[in-house]
Amino acid sequence: MHELSLAQALVDMIAEEGRKAGCGRVTSVRLEIGALSCVTPEAMRFCFDIVTRDTIAEGAALVIDAVPARGWCPACSRGVAVSDRFAACPDCGGQDLVVSGGDDLRLKEMEAE
Repeated sequence: MHELSLAQALVDMIAEEGRKAGCGRVTSVRLEIGALSCVTPEAMRFCFDIVTRDTIAEGAALVIDAVPARGWCPACSRGVAVSDRFAACPDCGGQDLVVSGGDDLRLKEMEAE
């Protein structure tokens, strides 16, 4: 389960940013998880709850925003929704889609006291 190491890295980042800002406690964390990121939101929630114990983020609400995958089709010169990394263009059937979004995991914001 790679979500555990991702959640730990996230909490390390939150703790570092919290220290820099002089925060006492983080109350909310918002993540963006791309549809092609290979990160399962449910697993991330589970792991986040585990790795935040005894940290500045213990008890923080984890809000996850799903980011749809996008791609660019050079054959029809259009941006399109992408269902998977190797999908054909839904408009023209072209096989040369270039993924242009939806494959990242990003800490969007955090709220603290």
